[in-house]
Amino acid sequence: MFVRAQLVVPNDAEATASNILNHSFLYRIGFASDLLMAMCDIGVALLFYFIFKATHRELSLTASAFRFAQAIIISLNLLNFYLPLLLLGEGITLPHFSEEQLQSLSLIFLQAHAYGYLISAVCFGISCIITGWLMIRTRQIFPKWLGVIVAAAGISYLSDSGINFLLPDLASTSELLLISIAAPSEILLCAFLMFKGRRGEQPH
Repeated sequence: MFVRAQLVVPNDAEATASNILNHSFLYRIGFASDLLMAMCDIGVALLFYFIFKATHRELSLTASAFRFAQAIIISLNLLNFYLPLLLLGEGITLPHFSEEQLQSLSLIFLQAHAYGYLISAVCFGISCIITGWLMIRTRQIFPKWLGVIVAAAGISYLSDSGINFLLPDLASTSELLLISIAAPSEILLCAFLMFKGRRGEQPH
């Protein structure tokens, strides 16, 4: 939300290339942060599996598997994010390409990265829906309302991805779902786990 929003200018390859070259360290921090997030998400998937396996082992395993898939897709998709740095800098030499062509190619990779994120959101959305249902069933640890909004966030992720791929003209509308539903639910879940979560408890 910070690095890409600051540096990537939609439909303007020259401005985007200039931002990347002038703020290459910030761009690298964005890459490293995304990679760290994906690695941490693997740990989160494992922790949720251990929390919910007593409630429903098969569904808990399924939710974790989809979350693993999301982390893998995000990690591989980061190649699309890093390639512009190589194309515009000194990492890759393409003598038959002009500067304008390299800038355009870099923007294409960044657009591919954005769509890769949408693909990963399909896996994440399915994981959220299942996790929300497990939270509703695990009332000894989680309040019912938290499970409901986590499941709703999963639906909003699936809707956003589906609309972007099938009905791209409505993409701006689907983004409102993420802002109004998905983002608050993740913040509330994070806050609950930090301040209300109970250690060492398993559902009966």
